[in-house]
Amino acid sequence: MSLFTSLRYLVALHELKHFGRAAQACHITQPALSNAIRSLEEEFGTAIVKRGRTFQSFTPEGERIFETAQRVLHEQELLQQDLHSASDQPVGSLKLGAVPSVMPIAARFSALLQARYPGLSLVLRSMSSPDIEAGLENLSLDMALGYTDRLKSRASKIATLAQYTERYFLLRRSAKSERTGLHMVARPVSWAAAAQLPLCLLTPEMHNRAIVDAAFIQVGVKVKPVIETNSILTLGLSVLVGEVCSILPGALVGVLQGYPELEAVPLCEPDVLTPIGFMYAVTDRPSHALRAALELAQDATWSQHVRSHTGMLHDRL
Repeated sequence: MSLFTSLRYLVALHELKHFGRAAQACHITQPALSNAIRSLEEEFGTAIVKRGRTFQSFTPEGERIFETAQRVLHEQELLQQDLHSASDQPVGSLKLGAVPSVMPIAARFSALLQARYPGLSLVLRSMSSPDIEAGLENLSLDMALGYTDRLKSRASKIATLAQYTERYFLLRRSAKSERTGLHMVARPVSWAAAAQLPLCLLTPEMHNRAIVDAAFIQVGVKVKPVIETNSILTLGLSVLVGEVCSILPGALVGVLQGYPELEAVPLCEPDVLTPIGFMYAVTDRPSHALRAALELAQDATWSQHVRSHTGMLHDRL
């Protein structure tokens, strides 16, 4: 087994925090993965993993080995891309992360990027903001789409590329469902009025929920949702089949436009505007894949695509 292969197993274990899931992700058996980790421990003469009946965590020494493994694998990927990419046709992998509320946009971006550059192999993961920031810093991610304003409060080597401004809508069942799709209500509703409704919201650890809670606090209200979830899909489905309302950013409202049973109402007082952008680690040696992704992210055609699918819905009211 090559050193690169063993290091990939180590990175998978660090990411998934579970021997069985890491083995499955690497398409090997759990004993094979465990043996590879033990071989690395013997090679470096130190324990990498704290073991109990199940995976517990990496040791401090294991964390250092993991960080080095990420750098080694990153350098290997850069070399592979340099060897196999043409100037206008990059070949290689690109790992992207996205916060759940922007996954529809990240999915469109990934699909358009791969269509433009068939030699690219993309991995797109839905991740929390802290995990995205850590992933960019430790090189487990090449690029991410999320809340760029979070980076202002921390010293960071992460660059940003603005994409759009997230706006928020009250999603509720429509009194009339004879339409061909979701109805956009022209007249906005205040956050204070929305607070009086039974709401399905994201769970408190999610950054999007923090934004929603902050808006309610501005109007002097503390909301207790009747349903909380960490699933974006659950927000829309709960409104569709239940007796609740929800608060969604425009990118998610756009995904629901085929449902005539629903309507979306712009929220006001306060107007909550959240900048969304791509993030990537600052480096003097960006990969061919990252350069191609950044080029698309600044392309006028992509910008128009973003405007059509990110809830710039107020322009059509």
